[in-house]
Amino acid sequence: MDPGSAVAVRDGRVIAVGKESRIRAILPHPDHDIALGSRALTPGFTDAHVHNIMGGIESLACDLSSAEGIDEVSELIGTYAAGCEDAWITGGGWSMSDFPGGSPTAELLDSLVPDRPAYLLNRDHHGAWVNSAALRLAGITAHTPDPADGRIERDASGNPAGTLHEGAMDLVTPFIPAPDAATLRAGLLAGQAYLHSFGVTGWQEAILGSYAGYSDVSPAYRALYADGLATGQASGALWVPRETTLEDIPALVEDFLARRSENAAAGFRTTTAKIMVDGIAENQTAAMLEPYLRTCDCAPGSPGNNGLQYLDRDVLTAVAVALDAAGFDLHLHVIGDAAARLALDAIEAARTTNGDTGGRHHLAHLQIIHPDDVPRFGALGLSINAQALWACNDDQMVELTNPILGAERLGWQYPFRSLIDSGAHLVMGSDWPVSTPNPWEAIHVAVNRTHPDHPDAEPLVADQAITLLQAMRAYTQGSAWINRDHEGGRIRPGGRADLVLLDSDPFDLASDDLHAVGVELTLAAGRAVYERAAMSA
Repeated sequence: MDPGSAVAVRDGRVIAVGKESRIRAILPHPDHDIALGSRALTPGFTDAHVHNIMGGIESLACDLSSAEGIDEVSELIGTYAAGCEDAWITGGGWSMSDFPGGSPTAELLDSLVPDRPAYLLNRDHHGAWVNSAALRLAGITAHTPDPADGRIERDASGNPAGTLHEGAMDLVTPFIPAPDAATLRAGLLAGQAYLHSFGVTGWQEAILGSYAGYSDVSPAYRALYADGLATGQASGALWVPRETTLEDIPALVEDFLARRSENAAAGFRTTTAKIMVDGIAENQTAAMLEPYLRTCDCAPGSPGNNGLQYLDRDVLTAVAVALDAAGFDLHLHVIGDAAARLALDAIEAARTTNGDTGGRHHLAHLQIIHPDDVPRFGALGLSINAQALWACNDDQMVELTNPILGAERLGWQYPFRSLIDSGAHLVMGSDWPVSTPNPWEAIHVAVNRTHPDHPDAEPLVADQAITLLQAMRAYTQGSAWINRDHEGGRIRPGGRADLVLLDSDPFDLASDDLHAVGVELTLAAGRAVYERAAMSA
């Protein structure tokens, strides 16, 4: 908003925006009167890709997201296990960069949890750390083959070492007690409150289906709406299983339509379908056009590894065409350049077959894009669902990813500027609990291409930086648009009063201070859902 302007709110709505004198004439005796001073007021942020319930539940379990290094991780696990009487130790948040080769061992976890099985998801939710008790319970031995969509990390003798990548996690998850309704509700409420503390008033729950030990959490959302406890504008993406076949597609579409209708009746919008095209680069499961370089030990193996493609090309194309025809927005996880090309081909086939259905299709993450494919994003009218915090040379990038990509592909990473220039629409999300849901850390990296914890690191492809205004628009009105929240992301008369009071004006700050911007007050539909204790009027 312009300096000196003011906003009036009544009954959850913005009733006027303009000069202070005019606003005071409209609302001369407000219940609350907050002077901005050097602070700024923004629309509420919308996180276009988040795992809210997973993050909330894990924050209430063995939460390793704040740990740095093996010693801190070990201390947290030991302390939690000593005070927990559950039959399983669960949680997550450990970082691959804290362990040699990105893979912690069962031997280490055995020393911390010797008396019962343990299953701890890593920070990106593409792998799990398990102890020997969990391996025995699941019957995983040296003779257990790798699943088609994953890999069992093994020692020099071929025995399971303790890290399960991608679909290998599902060898253990059937043995873990599923979260009950009370746990899901507690996790949802904890996650919702945590998002509000960063000024996030809307989000997309990026997986509604069976993944990494979780099932469809739509019932938890429906119950929250029914009880009047949903304070944010949540939407969700229905999960396309990675084992989907051509024969499964008609039943899948029918199921999605029924679930969409049931959720809508409860007030929970699920107009999006989530497809995971590939894995991640760090464990060499991202699908690449050319093989990974064998210069690190994060996934030893024979030359010629191009990663994993979860759905065959014909299945991916048929799913995209069918779901687009049924009125779903496609949300595709793509990391590698081969995955991006496959996703683009599938959406192009949907556009050719169905015409323009109005689908707000978006590709998430977009780490490595071949330059030949960049113009296709704009030509197809696609959106970029960016997790901008990752676009930097942090420890994981430097130690695990860069060495296996090679110099040319390093320059193809997170090409946000080029994608915008192609005509693509930018939206933003965090992928929490993979990384913090704090928009300002992601905005900081989008603008600087360096992480706030590593300010002296070489910027990652510096010419792909975007402006502060572009980043803020993406995290507000851009993400609200992709979620089909037509009132979100703007401050305008008659609109829903989703507002965030920042503790400073980001446009007055140096770019390397953007990460330090904090939230003093979050309003969701005019209701204070977060207030910093020390806030001054």
